[in-house]
Amino acid sequence: MPQSNLHFPVPNSAGTAPPRLRVPPLACDCHMHIFDPQRPRAPGSTGSVTDQATAADYQQVQRLLGTTRAVVVTPRYYGTDNGATLDAIQILGRERTRGVAVVAPDISDRELLALRDAGICGVRYTTPHVTADNPVFGHAAALAPRLDHLGMHLQLHWTPAQTVVHADLIHRLACTVVIDHMGRLPKGIGMAHPAYDVIRRRLDDGRTWIKLSGWYLDTEGAPYADRGEIATSFAQAAPERMVWGTDWPHPNMKKEMPDDGILVDYVPSIATTPELQEKLLVTNPNNLYWS
Repeated sequence: MPQSNLHFPVPNSAGTAPPRLRVPPLACDCHMHIFDPQRPRAPGSTGSVTDQATAADYQQVQRLLGTTRAVVVTPRYYGTDNGATLDAIQILGRERTRGVAVVAPDISDRELLALRDAGICGVRYTTPHVTADNPVFGHAAALAPRLDHLGMHLQLHWTPAQTVVHADLIHRLACTVVIDHMGRLPKGIGMAHPAYDVIRRRLDDGRTWIKLSGWYLDTEGAPYADRGEIATSFAQAAPERMVWGTDWPHPNMKKEMPDDGILVDYVPSIATTPELQEKLLVTNPNNLYWS
């Protein structure tokens, strides 16, 4: 995507220059969010430091990074209202954009099919705000075979403690599973946390994918060395089931906003050859979101 008419910094990013890595054609940012100030937040939802992150704002990010495709993930601040995500799919281009929705446990098959036909490929369960005994975990298990029947996946944004408590459930999920943000393994522990072993065993089943995203989460900040170690470990185990994302507009960042160009430049540390970069940024997203 051309970088003409690009003004720095781009919205919700510290980026002041394009990344050094020239990403391949059809490169995809597989994890980003839209916050539309025209759409009300869900009652009782916690606030976000991000007041506005529209599709038009994100198009500036795409021009900065050189990516041309995206996966829009409904943030929990909208509850089960996926309107902002569906709007963004249309604005960014249906052929270049897919989505991951948040749904109620009693959603009908007809409603799931309508979401799929509108470009939604999966359903996200994001649970860092609930206790491990919350019914949402059982809801995920019940929804999994229904998603599998429709060719959709289940995306899990669980805390490491929740992952350990529900390890048996995770291994029984009867659908393709996508692990959000590298499992949110905690700083200072990383792969020594028992959640790593749970995720790693699920990865061996051939139906689990991992999002190499949220580099700056659960760390002391740049250069995110511990995140790189985790990402490399997963990528070496299953390079064909890794996808990369910025997590723009970085809604959990209360202090230092990440530089999205630098987040792109972490890719060669995981995918060390042009062939592996093509797999991570193009081929794997094709297989997970466009197949």
